[in-house]
Amino acid sequence: MIIETQEDVTRAVLAEMHRTPDARTKELLEGLVKHLHAFIREVRLTDKEFQQAIGYLNAVGRHTTPSHNEAMLLSGALGVSNLVCLLNNPRPTQANNLGPFYRAGSPRCANGDSLLRSPTDGIPLVFKGWVKDREGRPIAGAEVDVWHSAPSGLYENQDPSQAEMNLRGTFTTGADGSFSFRSVKPAGYPVPTAGPTGALLRAQQRHNFRPAHLHFLIVRPGFKTIASQVYDPDDPHLETDSQFGVTQALIGNYRRREDGYSLEFTFVLEPGESARPQPPISAKRG
Repeated sequence: MIIETQEDVTRAVLAEMHRTPDARTKELLEGLVKHLHAFIREVRLTDKEFQQAIGYLNAVGRHTTPSHNEAMLLSGALGVSNLVCLLNNPRPTQANNLGPFYRAGSPRCANGDSLLRSPTDGIPLVFKGWVKDREGRPIAGAEVDVWHSAPSGLYENQDPSQAEMNLRGTFTTGADGSFSFRSVKPAGYPVPTAGPTGALLRAQQRHNFRPAHLHFLIVRPGFKTIASQVYDPDDPHLETDSQFGVTQALIGNYRRREDGYSLEFTFVLEPGESARPQPPISAKRG
């Protein structure tokens, strides 16, 4: 098509998609083009703003490394990560954002083991969880990846002073569907702001804090894999999470003990596909 008007651009791009062999790919690309072109028309994007947007996308790539996933961080700051999660899981659900700090291959642990692999100051935490199906029956043999930040606000991949895989571990649920571990109580922390995500937050005068939480990834053949986060009910940023991840179903109930805290939580799995997600990072910062 010879382009004569700005409307012709959209029609021409859509017309060229007729050879796309996969129907779902064609549907996604058509929707993307229609909405993207409509957005440009709605805001009347200027040449300068277009160049700035291209620079912004390039910066996302430059700031992504084996130990840091800027695109995943930006998706959370725009609410995209949790929107996709809630669209694909029934309510109420224990499913939540995978987040930008999941690493594959964390150490295999026995129930009750500690996640500490290097000295980590903090208040002791004892966690016990259960994995069950929709009818409340225990699910044995589920693999549960656990990870969280240190009380300093840094995950081990961000912090050269922490041992490899500190505060990470993989557990297997027992016959009663339970798993347990010992660690330190996580604190809320600021997300990295050196890249495009930080620029976005500053442009909106938003803070960059996440409320304190523990991460879980639960995999069992025959059940839909879920990523989850369990949040501290006393965190001051619970309602203003910079990644929009907090749902009512994921606010935990910490109990004070003489030597620290205990936390119990039950995860419910739905029948479905069991597949591990692509880890957003693969290495530790040197």
